Amino acid sequence: MIELSSVTKSFANFNAVDNLSFSVAAGEVLGVLGPNGAGKSTCMKMISGFLRPDSGSITLFAKTHTTDPIGIKQMIGYLPEGAPSYGEMTVLDFLQFIADIRGIRGKNKKLRVDQVLQQLQLLGVRRQVIDTLSKGFKRRVGLAQAIIHDPKILILDEPTDGLDPNQKQQVRELIQNLACDKIVIISTHLLEEVSAVCSRAIIIDHGLLVADGTPAQLRSQSRYCGAITLEFDAELNSMSAVQDVLSQLKYVTNVEPDRERVNTITVFAELNSESKQGRRQDIYPAVSAAIKDNGWVVNELHMEQGRLDDVFRRLTGGRL
Repeated sequence: MIELSSVTKSFANFNAVDNLSFSVAAGEVLGVLGPNGAGKSTCMKMISGFLRPDSGSITLFAKTHTTDPIGIKQMIGYLPEGAPSYGEMTVLDFLQFIADIRGIRGKNKKLRVDQVLQQLQLLGVRRQVIDTLSKGFKRRVGLAQAIIHDPKILILDEPTDGLDPNQKQQVRELIQNLACDKIVIISTHLLEEVSAVCSRAIIIDHGLLVADGTPAQLRSQSRYCGAITLEFDAELNSMSAVQDVLSQLKYVTNVEPDRERVNTITVFAELNSESKQGRRQDIYPAVSAAIKDNGWVVNELHMEQGRLDDVFRRLTGGRL
């Protein structure tokens, strides 16, 4: 387990991380979210041992960077932001070099290098100089060096940055496969990454922890949770009249047009005061009855599960 307790890190008069506490267990994929400058990368660097906290403690499987710095580094695979490497080396030379540093020798070395080349689909460029690779391939080389020693802890700062949609999917599947017996921490600004990969997420703003939960739990905090989005037929005469009818329904708090899709509106539900989980009232029966009673032609209707971007903007003051 990784445990951060009241961790603080300042630079000059700026608090990058402020009294931060959370823990991560084996088998979890933790997403660390936050606006630019929120303290995500500083947090990752402290966990990996590149920075020391000013106060508080960081424990990794009952070890600390002070008591056993080498032992902790042996447990960690780290992909920093930008995936720095030795650009004059070929991919194969670089991974062999990293294997040497990690103490992997003989047949084991060849086996592990071949495995990560195949896992990250780098066989075709293994003899190519790293500086000549695309950004996406450089990112994959960075991920390959992070997993070559089969670490217990994998710390990834923007792991899919620069990858195309197919490559992103491949890397996400790889992360999920690796996570079964490891701790994986991912710093990202891509909210889709959280839903696709993470079993849990925290949101940091101004160095403070402002949210912690599963993606579903975070989405449940969105005002969109329980809302109903409707797309009406293009021949509908008056959207304003539709909005007026729907806004009068019981438990409906607001009806808003979609800014990107024509003839589309979202009907929002009020919170259920009797629900301990903060759930919203079920407005589906009333909305469905209104559609039938008024003879509206609806092309699409779905109940929203909540939106992470909505929760993120609310908790971080809209700082994207």
